[in-house]
Amino acid sequence: MVRTRSEVQEQTAVGDALVRGLVRAQLGLALRLAVVVGCIVLAIPLLGNMFPAIEALTVFGIRANWLVLGALLYPLFYVVGRIYVRLAEQAERDFMGIVDEGADG
Repeated sequence: MVRTRSEVQEQTAVGDALVRGLVRAQLGLALRLAVVVGCIVLAIPLLGNMFPAIEALTVFGIRANWLVLGALLYPLFYVVGRIYVRLAEQAERDFMGIVDEGADG
């Protein structure tokens, strides 16, 4: 019977594999969200170049593409950050569930 909690605490090969799995899952999540944000940020100027009418649009004397890039991206960054924290914490809870489940067995 594997005692998972002690495996992690004693940093054995099994514990190391479990911790590496958690870190790998969180890194994968961060990279996927970074790609999504990068695509959105890059799409804004590309859309402006593809559609000159959008690029020429002004709101309160400010060009719309600059308004989006300068002001509306910050709420996006905040939401993506909150999503990352929520999903990373869920991965940690799942990890602790595995560790605790192995210790109870």
